[in-house]
Amino acid sequence: MKNFTPREIVSELDKYIIGQSDAKRAVAIALRNRWRRQQVRPDLRDEIAPKNIIMIGPTGVGKTEISRRLAKLAEAPFVKVEASKFTEVGYVGRDVESIIRDLTELSVKMVKDEEKVKVQAKAEEFAEERLLDCLLPPATASPYEELDEERREGERDLQKKTRDKLRKLLRAGKLAERVVEIETSEQKTPVIEILSASGADDMDMNLKDMFSNIFPRKSKQRKLKVPEALVLLTQEEAARLIDMDVVMKKAVERVEQSGIVFIDEIDKIAGRQSGQGPDVSREGVQRDLLPIVEGSTVNTKYGMVKTDHILFVASGAFHVAKPSDLIPEFQGRFPIRVELTTLGEKEFVRILKEPKNALLKQYKELLETEDITIEYTDDAVAEMARIATLVNERMENIGARRLHTVMERVFDEVSFKAPDMEDGEKVVIDKEYVTSRLADILEDEDLSRYIL
Repeated sequence: MKNFTPREIVSELDKYIIGQSDAKRAVAIALRNRWRRQQVRPDLRDEIAPKNIIMIGPTGVGKTEISRRLAKLAEAPFVKVEASKFTEVGYVGRDVESIIRDLTELSVKMVKDEEKVKVQAKAEEFAEERLLDCLLPPATASPYEELDEERREGERDLQKKTRDKLRKLLRAGKLAERVVEIETSEQKTPVIEILSASGADDMDMNLKDMFSNIFPRKSKQRKLKVPEALVLLTQEEAARLIDMDVVMKKAVERVEQSGIVFIDEIDKIAGRQSGQGPDVSREGVQRDLLPIVEGSTVNTKYGMVKTDHILFVASGAFHVAKPSDLIPEFQGRFPIRVELTTLGEKEFVRILKEPKNALLKQYKELLETEDITIEYTDDAVAEMARIATLVNERMENIGARRLHTVMERVFDEVSFKAPDMEDGEKVVIDKEYVTSRLADILEDEDLSRYIL
């Protein structure tokens, strides 16, 4: 896990997310505290519990985007789940313990990829030797067994020189078009679908392990071009060099010490028990989530995983329900609450222009692939932001997501005609152009409900 300072974390998030400084600060402090805890003396380290966060704010203001960017920054096992996908034990739906199983699976993949990088050089070396064996069978192979010792020795010397020449040609890329037949191992297990109310993930996991032991690995002959064969053999050799016991141990430890779980749509499971109707299991999901959030041990195929020090970040719009509608025990496990502000016209102008992945940059780059140059005027950007704000006020406020619908409408004609336009043609997007594309729709309120 990288030891970014809170200021550096906020600075990185600022490159992609406009505003919401309170949420960024809270997330930055929580992430830094993970690193601080690792530096504390061991006897106190286990006593320091993570301070979980609830982000409250309307849709389209950056809650999910903060979590996505945080995942890339943290370089720690990170999983994002939707609270509405889980149900109380006994109902049809996913069991909450599958969150930790998914997180562990992801951690194993991360550690395995890191270990592959460490053994890459050795794997490439072994793969090269195997490929040369395919191109030029060694002197110990069956055609040479019947020769006397002296002639066999001569063949060995000759082969060594030929092998060295082939190695040079291989490294120089002069054998790229040559086809070789290589032997690869693969394991086929039958596809099994499990229809079960609960515990299906666990049952599926156990069955896959059982069948992998029943069905042995089979070797298969494949004809491939030399570069493709080299890649395949390198992957096989890297897999053989990795010690999976070490990988599993490291992965479980990483989940326990630096894992992060982002629970989206937490407001969808808020609400007091009504005792009837489709919402009957809402409170039950909270009760099931509670042991995992406060610290318990979950059984995974890589061993037991303790959740005591996993950081949980929850988010929700809370249009209908309120955070106080969550059960008290669940509220108590999320001591940090951050409110994200609604985005207005000024923020929309900045969202269109400033982020690294700004929409204006995206559309410009997309049309440059057709050799069309796009130029924006400041009043056009301001007009798009104004229209997006106006439509949000008139109808459902979907935040910055409204900019996507507005931009698609503005670029609809250019995107369609681009392949037929002259190479190097310049298109200027100004206020008049934006108005001409959107005026009719804005005037007809019923139409704008469907199109924007």
